[in-house]
Amino acid sequence: MNKNRSRVFAIAMVTGLSLLLAGCSPELQRGFLPDSAGVTNHTDRIIGLWTTSWIVLLAVGALSWGLMAWALIVYRRRKGETGLPAQLRYNMPIETLFTVVPLILVVGFFAFTARDMTAIEAKTENPDVYIEVIGKQWSWDFNYVDENVYDSGIQAQVVGNQDNVFETLPTLYLPVGKTVKIDLSSRDVIHSFWVVEFLYKKDTFPGHTNSMFFTPLEEGTYVGKCAELCGEYHSMMLFNVKVVSQSEYDARMSTLAAQGNIGQLSTEYDRNQNLPGGDPAIRG
Repeated sequence: MNKNRSRVFAIAMVTGLSLLLAGCSPELQRGFLPDSAGVTNHTDRIIGLWTTSWIVLLAVGALSWGLMAWALIVYRRRKGETGLPAQLRYNMPIETLFTVVPLILVVGFFAFTARDMTAIEAKTENPDVYIEVIGKQWSWDFNYVDENVYDSGIQAQVVGNQDNVFETLPTLYLPVGKTVKIDLSSRDVIHSFWVVEFLYKKDTFPGHTNSMFFTPLEEGTYVGKCAELCGEYHSMMLFNVKVVSQSEYDARMSTLAAQGNIGQLSTEYDRNQNLPGGDPAIRG
């Protein structure tokens, strides 16, 4: 018996030590989210909310599991015991605890989430860059409104085991350190604009415009996807986001102009032009 107890104790100690040491890893510190710290002005806030939430919930889970294990051990049926144990109709302190603690958790999560969502959704007056992103089956159009140029994409092109598929995707260019406003709409069905490393996504609706505001802080190439099931080739509705220096951004705008992509892509290409309810030009 003593040998078995020692073995159980050793296993528990090793498991606890492993969990403690795992808490020092960067992956666990950011809650297994992508390595997005400092990518935009919002990612650190999102990581903080996420990791704090799951740490609190893990602590609640550990306490619950511990109480369950304690009850199983302390109140187990002993050898030779028969019949039912003493039955209790209620226990006011425990029932009060089971009501108050979840209420505190729900209110706390709501308050911190509302605080961070308010900051993330805050509008930026006079942004440095204004872009319109239009979702379509199954790609994206980008209107660089300030420069009066556009870039129109097609869905991911995969031939055989092509490894460079991301090099063929439409690419949204953003200047580093500049405030950005993106208006989101759709030409056909509901899509969702998701830049993975930005830790944020927002739906695009036909006939309605959503907006997002942020400042990219770290140069690099990031993966973009549609996060709303939108049809047969939804998985190929991919794009890149390149955060570059102001000079490289200006060069890209000049390249689009030289290619003849001058002007703005509008609602004339929308598929929902024959819906009932008024003039399509007004609805667009």
